[in-house]
Amino acid sequence: MTTATVRTSETPSTAGQAWTPRLWGALIVLCAAIFLDALDISMVGVALPSIGSDLHLSTSALQWVVSGYVLGYGGLLLLGGRAADLLGRRRVFLVALGVFGAASLLGGLVDDGGLLIAARFLKGVSAAFTAPAGLSIITTTFAEGPARNRALSIYTTCGASGFSLGLVLSGLLTSVGWRWTFLMPVPVALIALLFAIRLLPRPVEERVKGGYDVLGAITGTATVLLLVFTVTEAQGAGWLSLRTLGSLVVVIALAAAFLAIESRTAHPLVRLGIFRNGAVSRANLIAFTMTGAYGGFQFIATLYLQHLLGWSALEMALGLLPAGAFVALSAPFIGPIVDRFGTGRLLPVGVLSLTAAFALFLRLDEHSSYPVLVLPSMLLLGVGFALAFPSVNIAATDGVADEEQGLASGLVNTAIQVGTAVVLAGATAMITAGSAGGDSPQAQLDGYRPALVFVTAVALLGFLIALVGALLDRRRKSITVPVADYDYPSAGLDTTRAEVLTKR
Repeated sequence: MTTATVRTSETPSTAGQAWTPRLWGALIVLCAAIFLDALDISMVGVALPSIGSDLHLSTSALQWVVSGYVLGYGGLLLLGGRAADLLGRRRVFLVALGVFGAASLLGGLVDDGGLLIAARFLKGVSAAFTAPAGLSIITTTFAEGPARNRALSIYTTCGASGFSLGLVLSGLLTSVGWRWTFLMPVPVALIALLFAIRLLPRPVEERVKGGYDVLGAITGTATVLLLVFTVTEAQGAGWLSLRTLGSLVVVIALAAAFLAIESRTAHPLVRLGIFRNGAVSRANLIAFTMTGAYGGFQFIATLYLQHLLGWSALEMALGLLPAGAFVALSAPFIGPIVDRFGTGRLLPVGVLSLTAAFALFLRLDEHSSYPVLVLPSMLLLGVGFALAFPSVNIAATDGVADEEQGLASGLVNTAIQVGTAVVLAGATAMITAGSAGGDSPQAQLDGYRPALVFVTAVALLGFLIALVGALLDRRRKSITVPVADYDYPSAGLDTTRAEVLTKR
């Protein structure tokens, strides 16, 4: 283990101080980056048939156009978050954003399927560094409280907009040509990079003795990479195949080694004590289930609308627009709502709205109409993501020390990506098993319905976790004793005891 001298803190804003144009500009730059990161997860969905036809890719190869990005993104997020803490958040963000733009350009120009998948993996790797670095820049720049909640609400709503608008933009761009789904992010990333160099706060120079947890980085990254790879490939290899089971055994062994290393090293990649914060742990579980269920639902809805109902790419874009538009338009209002009601109350409401959206889609049949089936689910999805996505990110970083904000950001983003990969793999397996390889409308429906039940159940689990968190939060507040409510002599309490009760 080596000792490193690093820059670890950004210039914080003062609580209650008016935001300057420069501060607004920095936030917009960070929002542009997270929008692109989230957008790339879903934007190639509608373009896949065109990509397969043009580049002569098999179905399994096409899966890797999507999975390659998720593998790079989800597999390296923990390393990206810790690198931001150790090497400097601004530096990591700028380099990774530049790589993202270059990989986007490469993906739009290649004529080989293998190079396209490699470009997607590289984009995922770069996003694994921009996402935690950007989130931790916000949490260390804006003072904890209303200012940070407002900034995080705007930032994470932009991320949610990227998730929900990905299919919309994919449909519009694919109607012109699939390569535009890769080329569109290039100028946005370049402009964001130029403004980021000028606007992002420069770190305060601090000489801090830290260390590089090399073994933890190797075992942790390998664990997540192999887990995502295993669940992605399980559909083709078989869940009970020797290959899949052997990979899972290796994942468990790597995870055990990682935990043992992190519990003993002086400067761990992931300080295990962070999970003693119940709110942070619950937020990561909610992020896993919420975004995992949405990823599975998005895949099912795309197949259903395109293959069974025969929607075109443009019809897909217009049909899914209400969800994305609601999330995008709600960005300015979420911060005040979070301040008023708190993440503990908003998370159950938001995740319940998502669960209801998936449950309503179970009414699908061979001739479902847009107003009856699709529109209600899209509106509920918009409400759910607008409330839950900012709230879960705030909860996942709230109360975490500045020097571990990159770690906390990496953890929640890892939960999002791994959740998407795991639930999507499960939904895909159920579609294949339910349809039994048939192409008739009834065979397709027999595959979609159990997969929809599965993603609804996963979302329901997230709701229950959020509900438990809300009840615990309410219980904790109910036993808080305000100091001003006591006449200390008559109440039999001294000042010190009252202060302790107030802080519980």
